[in-house]
Amino acid sequence: MHAWLCENPIGVDTLTWKELPTPTPGPGQVLLEIQAASLNFPDLLIVQNKYQMKPELPFVPGSEYAGLVRAVGEGVTHLQVGQSVACLSGTGGFGTHTLAPAKLCMPLPAGFPAVDAAAFIMTYATSHHALVDRAALKAGETVLVLGAAGGVGTAAIQIAKAMGAKVIAAASTDEKCALCKSLGADATINYSTENLREALKTLTEGKGPDVIYDPVGGEFAEPAFRSIAWRGRYLVVGFAGGPIPSLPLNLPLLKGASLVGVFWGEFAKREPQANAAMMGELAQWYGQGKIKPVIDRTMPMSELKAAYAHMGSRGVKGKLVMVNP
Repeated sequence: MHAWLCENPIGVDTLTWKELPTPTPGPGQVLLEIQAASLNFPDLLIVQNKYQMKPELPFVPGSEYAGLVRAVGEGVTHLQVGQSVACLSGTGGFGTHTLAPAKLCMPLPAGFPAVDAAAFIMTYATSHHALVDRAALKAGETVLVLGAAGGVGTAAIQIAKAMGAKVIAAASTDEKCALCKSLGADATINYSTENLREALKTLTEGKGPDVIYDPVGGEFAEPAFRSIAWRGRYLVVGFAGGPIPSLPLNLPLLKGASLVGVFWGEFAKREPQANAAMMGELAQWYGQGKIKPVIDRTMPMSELKAAYAHMGSRGVKGKLVMVNP
């Protein structure tokens, strides 16, 4: 097998494509032949030693991937050799093979392509947990999605629409706004050229959005919160914009609003049955055509460094997926 190895987590440039022994699965593990692996923002942080999880060195990055089961370890009864699965394990995806925890593998129904499957779990699980579980979104409410053209943003648009909400998508270019419209957004805001607060006031007739989905953080967090509706819910999903914002705590007081943390990974660990039910619903929605990952492009696994550079340029719409021949 071959894999991209991180031996010194000081950045993408230190990753090396190496031949390694193909491992044998231990108890509770499966050996996967990787067909596709998506590139997520934590995959950038982890090779810079900036992510909350610090894997033991050396490690293979690549948190989310899909492929075929080639061997099963002791105690694994729900997966069989030859079965197609998707997995989000935090590391291991950027290679030709990996050992994956069997309990984290999602069996794929027929007709679920590996490229879509590799771009599915993190974004859709995060967005469903955020909007359904944490925000208790109701049909007819208005959702503002910041960073709406990215991976979790595009998933959030689709899930909010599937639940009967009105969606306002905010993104940084007209091209990205057009993508959001094509996914079902009812209105868009280009926050590079428009004033976010004024645009929200106009689009909501002064009421403000009921739910704000924020995977970006940075400079737009405070103006967005200042625009929130009475009893609104502000979902703290991530900080892809870089700086972690500081919000004046009088803002939730004045609006009777909630500041709600979203940490899907911890939810999946602490509430595995609820998470399994959620993943089942998402797979069903995919089969019904209600949701489908937006793939910016696929690139050969050998071009991982170029993919990282493309992601860093903020030019990605949806998800970047690396594929093995």
